[in-house]
Amino acid sequence: MGVLSKLTMRLAHPRRYDNLRRIRALDPEASFDEIASLVARHEFPWDYVQGTSIAFMRDYGVPSISRLLHQTGEFERHGVKRYDDTILIGEEATIDGIDSERGHAAVRRLNRIHGHYDIPDDELAYVLATTIVGPVRWISEYGWRQLDAHELVAITRLTTRFGELMGIQGLPSTYDGYLQLLIDYERAHFAPDPANAALAEASIDIARSGAPRAARPLVRRVTIALMDAPLREALLLPAQPTWFVSLVRRSLRARALLLRFAPPRETAYLHRPVTYPDGHRLSDLGPMSMLAALDRAAG
Repeated sequence: MGVLSKLTMRLAHPRRYDNLRRIRALDPEASFDEIASLVARHEFPWDYVQGTSIAFMRDYGVPSISRLLHQTGEFERHGVKRYDDTILIGEEATIDGIDSERGHAAVRRLNRIHGHYDIPDDELAYVLATTIVGPVRWISEYGWRQLDAHELVAITRLTTRFGELMGIQGLPSTYDGYLQLLIDYERAHFAPDPANAALAEASIDIARSGAPRAARPLVRRVTIALMDAPLREALLLPAQPTWFVSLVRRSLRARALLLRFAPPRETAYLHRPVTYPDGHRLSDLGPMSMLAALDRAAG
């Protein structure tokens, strides 16, 4: 830990570590829902969203996944809805606890969406792994503090329970297990493909549309700068200058240091979907092609 980092820890807001103290007093096996919610919605809400967004990008580095998604046309035609739906199903599944009635209903909805396509179990397990590895890696690099061991256990327990409800067998029981699953799968399956690039560009367009107007010209370059080389190459995206990559990453680390002077978040962060400004129902969530098929069946 550098001198500046140690100094900011000493000078941090007096209540900055209140949530961490609360988390350390909980049993991560029994209270994993509460701990995971504190991490994602109070301690690192912005970071968790960014890490999840990078996780989505990792899925596109696998041609068998990207070709299926590209084939549906959902990203190109309804990309913002697809992004909102993914985040909202995750919220619905966890906001009252994964084993609550609401949580089970959300996972049933997700299973119904997946059942609309032919997705092998190894791909489902990989995609699940990205949802934990993406945020943890981001927080490790750019969070205002490192994750505690209690937090890693709780996030892992939640991820595995989510996967069990999806019907995925043989999932890891530790974060390191998910990390190794991801590394091994990407070594075997990452490969350049035009479908990868098409989905990556469509996702960048989604990020660009939600960014402040002045920042939109830089969104694509910043997004690429935050990718590791294997992912960037699989997505057929151009390398950015070393100085630019360094500037982006240093800026994020500076933000992390400044956040130590801020008080802890009082209210839980919840996604504000562009697609549903007046609210949503669980039945609204899903690909447009699936919703159209359900409407036809009902009619």
